[in-house]
Amino acid sequence: QLQLVESGGGLVQAGGSLRLSCAAYGFTLNDYAIAWFRQAPGKERELVLCHSSTDETTNYLDSAKGRFSSSRDNAKNTMYLQMSSLKPEDTGVYYCATTTVSRWCVPVALYDRWGQGTQVTVSS
Repeated sequence: QLQLVESGGGLVQAGGSLRLSCAAYGFTLNDYAIAWFRQAPGKERELVLCHSSTDETTNYLDSAKGRFSSSRDNAKNTMYLQMSSLKPEDTGVYYCATTTVSRWCVPVALYDRWGQGTQVTVSS
């Protein structure tokens, strides 16, 4: 079964750090562009970062630059989102997603494989 499984969310105080994991099953993560999204209560889902598997570049949401970073362990077929200096506004459900239509980052509507999400709550 083809699926993405996120883990690593939790409750953290402002200024703290978390590392989220996105494990892929049934397909090779490195074959696709992969993105992290988040959705806060009452808000639309927003792109946090997207990693292109073509040129190994990563594009970040402006508010995430300098605080968030991504990495990949090909042996574990897992992508990580390292978040530091967390703020209450980072609170939300974080999702990883891939697109089967391109190895480049694409518009959100073209991501066709999603994980179930993991909750991140940052307290002030």
